[in-house]
Amino acid sequence: MRKDILIISNYFPPESGAASNRIYTLATSLTENNYEVTVVCPLPNYPFGKIFDTHKGKRYSKTIENNLIVYRLWLFASNSKNKFVRLFSMLSFAIHLFFFLLFKKTPKKVLIQCSPLFVGFFGVLISKIKRKKIILNVSDLWPLAGLEMGLLNKGRYYSILEKIELFNYRNSDLLIGQSQEILDHFKKCVPSKESFLYRNYPNFDIKPIQENTDTKTLKIVYAGLLGIAQGVLNLCKELNLPDNVELHIYGNGPETNQLIEYIKNKKNIIYHGSVERAVLHQELRTYDLTLIPLINRIYGSVPSKIFEYARLGLPILYFSDGEGNEIVKKHQLGLTINSLDYNALNNVITDLAERKITLPKKGGILKIAESEFNLAKQFKHFIIEIEKC
Repeated sequence: MRKDILIISNYFPPESGAASNRIYTLATSLTENNYEVTVVCPLPNYPFGKIFDTHKGKRYSKTIENNLIVYRLWLFASNSKNKFVRLFSMLSFAIHLFFFLLFKKTPKKVLIQCSPLFVGFFGVLISKIKRKKIILNVSDLWPLAGLEMGLLNKGRYYSILEKIELFNYRNSDLLIGQSQEILDHFKKCVPSKESFLYRNYPNFDIKPIQENTDTKTLKIVYAGLLGIAQGVLNLCKELNLPDNVELHIYGNGPETNQLIEYIKNKKNIIYHGSVERAVLHQELRTYDLTLIPLINRIYGSVPSKIFEYARLGLPILYFSDGEGNEIVKKHQLGLTINSLDYNALNNVITDLAERKITLPKKGGILKIAESEFNLAKQFKHFIIEIEKC
């Protein structure tokens, strides 16, 4: 007998990025485990801050995609740095979501992706009113993340956000976190609530890999969002790359135009724009090393790139601290440097270029990924937890 579940998320394909990939992988894995999955999300707009051409002019859409029923709702799309515009953008979807769910017959069990905090709040509120079983999937600890990024200050507004956060936790039947730090935060806020660690492991086939034989040029790659938290623009300004080192950049985001302008005279920093995930995976496998910077390190955040790149067999240079740093160290996936120590970063890159430091073998990283970052094993435990609700 098939079981029904509703997933509420602010991000979903064809949008790119870790959040979109995470929810899509979760949804398709549920369908493979005899669930009928309905997804409610905004019209696609991330990371560009405007509705995709394929959905322009629409107020609402319903499609069937890979056995998923997908409802897309209108929102005021924006990637403005103005916090009031960004707030209005989030609220436009959250309020639309509330009224959609109020009048729509939906499954008894609801999985809500949070953040954004307001989407989580309206999802939890209407689900509570309609007496649903609520599974809250927390990927970022708002408002704490906003405070650490300098986007929020403590005061009345911050206190309201903390109350909303606590409301979400208290009114959920199961709390899911993508990091141990998030689970620790749950225990502080709601000690009696059940919680489950669900890492953002990728779901694609592991392919045989050949070790790179070109010893003349060290090719480093960054792929992902070009935003404030990642600090790729500032990183490029701080790097002193030896002549035999290249940095290749893939992605898009608020700092894209500034980055393109800055590197136009930098012969060994190459920007490739955005490419589809399948194409990106093929290209990533040709590089020697991937760089994962997180300049504004946020408590509770573990970049999903760690697990994705490990599954591609790609050695990691992790430029931040926190739980992600510890994972790279523990599983010997590459090298780690504490955040903002650019001198140490330049020294490590120089030592790598001069072959004074050796990287772990790609084949060894693949084996670690298969045994330690296994989505199928994790998902079996996840199914047990959600069926308790």
